[in-house]
Amino acid sequence: EDSVFSGLEDSGSDSEEEEEEEGGGGGGGREEGAGLPVETAGDAFCEVLCAVQDIRNTVGNVPMEWYRDFPHLGYDLDGRKIYKPIRSQDELDHFLDKMENPDYWRTVHDKQTGSDITLSEEQVALVRRLQSGRFGDVDFNEYQPTVEYFSRDVMLHPVTNRPADKRSFIPSLIEKEKVSKLVHAIKMGWIKPRRVEDDSRGRYYDLWASEDSSILARHKMHLPAPKIPLPGHQESYNPPPEFLFNEEERALWEQQDAADRKLPFVPRKFSSLRSVPAFPRFVHERFERCLDLYLCPRQRKMRVNVDPEDLIPKLPKPRDLQPFPTTQSLVYRGHSGLIRSISVSPTGQWLASGSDDGSVRFWEVCSSRCLKTVQVGGAVRRPVCLTHLSAVHQVAWHAKGDYLASVMPDHSSHLQVLIHQVSRRRSQNPFRRNKGLVQRVSFHPLRPYFFVATQRSVRIYNLLKQEMTKKLQANAKWISSMAVHPGGDHVICGSYDCRLSWFDLDLSTKPYRMLRHHKKAVRGVAYHRFYPLFASASDDGSVIVCHGTVYNDLLQNPLIVPVKVLRGHAVSQDLGVLDVTFHPSQPWVFSSGADATIRLYT
Repeated sequence: EDSVFSGLEDSGSDSEEEEEEEGGGGGGGREEGAGLPVETAGDAFCEVLCAVQDIRNTVGNVPMEWYRDFPHLGYDLDGRKIYKPIRSQDELDHFLDKMENPDYWRTVHDKQTGSDITLSEEQVALVRRLQSGRFGDVDFNEYQPTVEYFSRDVMLHPVTNRPADKRSFIPSLIEKEKVSKLVHAIKMGWIKPRRVEDDSRGRYYDLWASEDSSILARHKMHLPAPKIPLPGHQESYNPPPEFLFNEEERALWEQQDAADRKLPFVPRKFSSLRSVPAFPRFVHERFERCLDLYLCPRQRKMRVNVDPEDLIPKLPKPRDLQPFPTTQSLVYRGHSGLIRSISVSPTGQWLASGSDDGSVRFWEVCSSRCLKTVQVGGAVRRPVCLTHLSAVHQVAWHAKGDYLASVMPDHSSHLQVLIHQVSRRRSQNPFRRNKGLVQRVSFHPLRPYFFVATQRSVRIYNLLKQEMTKKLQANAKWISSMAVHPGGDHVICGSYDCRLSWFDLDLSTKPYRMLRHHKKAVRGVAYHRFYPLFASASDDGSVIVCHGTVYNDLLQNPLIVPVKVLRGHAVSQDLGVLDVTFHPSQPWVFSSGADATIRLYT
């Protein structure tokens, strides 16, 4: 029954479509078998009905298309021909019969006898049960209790007492023939057996075979690799307007360091995905990802319950570190351009300033009165009495006052640094060639050392031995200023990427402390000669004064504490405070800015 009625379900949809197309015209007795695949069921019931009647076709499993050109369909049990019934109905008669005959839906055509058979109610019910996946017999109970013929209990007598076969006691001849064929194929080389890999050479071995498993269980530190952060709206080729940079945000993004930027790229907007160009930092980004996977420390760290306040270093209060400048006392006005450099006399009574208006002015410190103005015919960066081949950017005096060094940054020339001797009135070039663009120079206050700062490093030369003794790595993009501590063992460097680096020459060649208090480029730095103070000037219009105590004990690190932020200069043309210097004897600080003023803080 399963094989006979396997195709009844597929043809049911065809009968439903024909009924929907033809509507409700004629033959109102089709409600019961509206969805029954009748024509397919004819093949199923032909054998059942033929078994009852004596017209069974004995041709067997022969395609009935072979009898297409013959007047008979096959032969019965007696060998007589089964002739095809005479059909005089055309397509129109077939359609009328389909619409008017109430039993048409249950009428099937027997291909083996060529006659039409009308199914009874029992036969239709049988078809429906088989289509729904139930058993054909109505009285069959599929949930009847099973009879356990075998159980876990060992029985006294066997279930079957059939004697064993003779072949179970003698070797199999068929298997013997197969084995002989395989042996012959192996001898002839047709079949090659699997080679057993010899591991005696010791290429692979277990490194932790001798380790104790209990010890290894306590040190399992497996951590998954760090995942790449999911892209956000900024990475879209058509981001919302609030994610796009304006002019100020773009300028701020370009001035920031790569490590300080929130986004490693600038969001852009395109009309379509086809207009998006190739990502220029793709290789660099993949390289950083490889570094993350290679250098990520995959180990578990035990959390220690520590009070967060205990991790903050215990710094003294600023009022306990006085004196230091806190108030703006005087403003020196008179220049009409940027004041790029200032210098105080050793007595602290006079002040000299150089400006882009082409003049050098001499001021009285206490009264802020301009005593004299000297026109030099060009922008003054550092006051010099000497003639050079190119513009002088900086001048540094020796502690004894007989030597001075001048800096003329130029990639195409080896005359970037000149040392002048005042007593003998002669100049000399200390370097045959310069390694990089020189930014600042300075003499050691006590020893015959000479500091030369390039864009990214500071080199220290021994003037007596005429050799380089140390190279300091500033970890900055572009050094802008440099100052040496009066003791000579510490150096501070300011850079255009808003950093101030403190070097301890006895400790390391890398910065001991990196200060990032300014928001824009650092233009100038200075130490006080007697007080433990140092200051930095920036384009953000502020001067930050810090307390820096240096101890004689080499085991004790310097104490660095920011104590005061001095404001007063106005920012002009994206430039703020351009130079800063301390009073030689008082805890005062002078600053010059792009607003053409000099300010004294006491």
